[in-house]
Formats: sequence, structure tokens, C-alpha cells
Amino acid sequence: MTSSAGEALMNRVQGKVAIVTGGGLGIGRAAALRLAEEGASVAILDIDDEAGRAVVSEITAAGGQSGFWHVDTTDEDAVRNAYAEIAERFGGIHVVVNNAGIAGVNKPTDEISREEWEALFDVNVTGVFLCTKHAIGYMRTAGSGSIINLSSIYGLIGAADLPPYHASKGAVRLMAKNDALLYARENIRVNSIHPAYIWTPLVENLGKQHPEGVEAFRQLLDSKHPIGHVGEPDDIAWGVVYLASDESKFVTGTELIIDGGYTAQ
Repeated sequence: MTSSAGEALMNRVQGKVAIVTGGGLGIGRAAALRLAEEGASVAILDIDDEAGRAVVSEITAAGGQSGFWHVDTTDEDAVRNAYAEIAERFGGIHVVVNNAGIAGVNKPTDEISREEWEALFDVNVTGVFLCTKHAIGYMRTAGSGSIINLSSIYGLIGAADLPPYHASKGAVRLMAKNDALLYARENIRVNSIHPAYIWTPLVENLGKQHPEGVEAFRQLLDSKHPIGHVGEPDDIAWGVVYLASDESKFVTGTELIIDGGYTAQ
């Protein structure tokens, strides 16, 4: 590979300013690192200050541009103010990765309280709404934009568990489609990504609660995927890079399913 080709491969989102919510850990962290590696200035939004700042340090140590903002995505004023500061610091907003989310309670629907239902929807749906709402003006100014909603395979299929989570991820999927139609004429693209099980700190912590231990839990998850193993955060992060880049300029209102064959069964 020539040096010029190598350089081109490292500049897939050169000059873009990307916001990653929940960017401190797991898929968000991986997405932030890969976007920075490919030339974007990356703003990390998270409520975990230590994790968020660690990602910024990792990006800047490698020569990239990054900053951290402590933002609860359900707080509209916090979102609005952070966006204004990000645009001022980096010169605009071109990409928003709506990654922040929680799993919520795992109970049958008839046992879930309204408070438990609304707490999850506040993060997983209202947070995505607010982070999309306040991005549009900046993307209009830029003349283009890409909004990437992290949904799930459970925004496509059921699994007889986590009712609020499934409902929220279905909502995020349809929000992407509807917003894609609303803003297509303004060259603002909106898509959703649908991961299967990804080995993140959150999933590993679930494994620690498994009666047979973490390794047995991972083997159980591996067996659910036709490809034979769970995914890694980078498997999703490279999908984010694609949707953030001009390589996907004709892609809007669709689902990018990254699931090792899970939903093909």
C-alpha cells in the first residue's frame, strides 16, 4: 500500500465534528476512538466523568482533537449548552451518534411500574430526541449532517425479556426513519444501527452475575450467534464510521444490522 493510499484510509471523516453520547465506555468509546482515528474532532458526552475524560486523553495522546462534556442527555438545557460550546470550540457539528442508553428492568410487562417504564424511556428515547433536535440547526448551517441512532436487534425482534428496552429500541428505529424523511432535502441523513450481543463492560458485568461465571456466560452468548461468537465494540464502531462518512452519502432512513447472523435465524 502506498503512503498516499494509507493516508486516505485514515481520513474517512476528516474535518467533521462528531458528538458521541455515552462515549466513555463500550460501543460509545470505540466509536469515539475510531472517528478520531479517521480524522474527526470528537466531543464525548457522558455522565461518567472519569471514563469520558480517559477517552479524551487517549484521543489527544494519539494526536487527535477531542473534548469531554458532562451531559445527562435527558436534560435539555445541558444538551443545548454543550452543543453550543462544542460548535464554538470545533467549528460546527456534523455527526451525532446517539449511543447513550440503559437496559432497564427485566420483568414481565404486567409487573413493571410506570416509574420504571418512564425512567428508561427518558434516557433511551427522550435523550435521543433532544440530542437530535438540537443538532439540526448546526447541520443546516454546515449544509449536511449524519445522525446515527444506536438501536438494537431488539428494535427489530422480540426476546421475551426487558419490555421497556425492546419498546424503546423500536422507537429509536422509527425515529430514525421519520427524521430521515423530514430532513433528507437538507442533506441531513438519519440511520439506525442494530447490534446483537457485544462484549462490553456492561455485558461482562452481567456475566459476573451468572451462576457459572463469566466464561460460561460468554460461551452462552457466543452460541446464540450463527457466526459463533459475540461481537466486539469495534464491530459497531466501524459501522458508525461508515454512516458518519461521505461513503454513505446515499444511505438514509435505513437499518445497519451488525449481529453475526442473529436476526437471519
